Amino acid sequence: MHTPKIVFFDIDDTLYRKYTDTLRPSVFDAMKALKQRGILTAIATGRAPVAIPAKIRTLIEDAGIDMLVTINGQYIEFRGETLHANPLDTAVMAQICAFFDSKDVSYAFVGDQNIAVSAPTDWAEEALAKILPQHPTDKDYFRHHPVYQMLVFFDESRDAEMAAAIHPAGLKTVRWHERSVDMLGQQDSKAGGIAKAIAKLGIEMKDVMAFGDGLNDVEMLKTVGFGVAMENGEAATKAVAQFVCPSVDEDGVYRGLQQLGVI
Repeated sequence: MHTPKIVFFDIDDTLYRKYTDTLRPSVFDAMKALKQRGILTAIATGRAPVAIPAKIRTLIEDAGIDMLVTINGQYIEFRGETLHANPLDTAVMAQICAFFDSKDVSYAFVGDQNIAVSAPTDWAEEALAKILPQHPTDKDYFRHHPVYQMLVFFDESRDAEMAAAIHPAGLKTVRWHERSVDMLGQQDSKAGGIAKAIAKLGIEMKDVMAFGDGLNDVEMLKTVGFGVAMENGEAATKAVAQFVCPSVDEDGVYRGLQQLGVI
């Protein structure tokens, strides 16, 4: 196949098993092999920089991963320097927070250096337990810090009710947990972040490959030159991919790159 110039990898359940804190040694081997071929390596995650797992941080440092597209494309670093930052509008957040308060729904603000919850509810704490277990409670966090995304804690039974206020505010949600959604601008996504990042590097989308598994990876896999889904991924994600590699538990990234002839 056409050799990419840069490869993006989702973190959770693509490179790393969140619920078992497992990073297989083959992931480092894959990054090293890509480097040896002169191919740039990158992370594309819904996580904030502060919430990147310790094992992935070590991988980033030891393997020299070039780019971090974080918070679903809203905060991007290239070799340690900020390349793009797209915070949410404070007035819009004030409006939507008032709505959530009226519905007794808790939420969180995602910055690059912290995640602050509106209230330490059971649902909020359970959802964040594997993301950033130590975090402040601060309903006014958005008034004093850039916020790139919000997390809202409700289950699917309330999707339509919440959408009635979220969509008119110019926002959208992507579910990442049975009791939580990411909430960001309607035009914002990992795919949009990747487009902005590669434009600054002078790379065309046809020369981009990406690996993912979740619903927030669907647009990314549809947009890049070659999209790869994990066997353990969501059905909707696998449906849009050009290739499905083995699962994260079966050295999927390494074997997929081999099977495609990239390494």
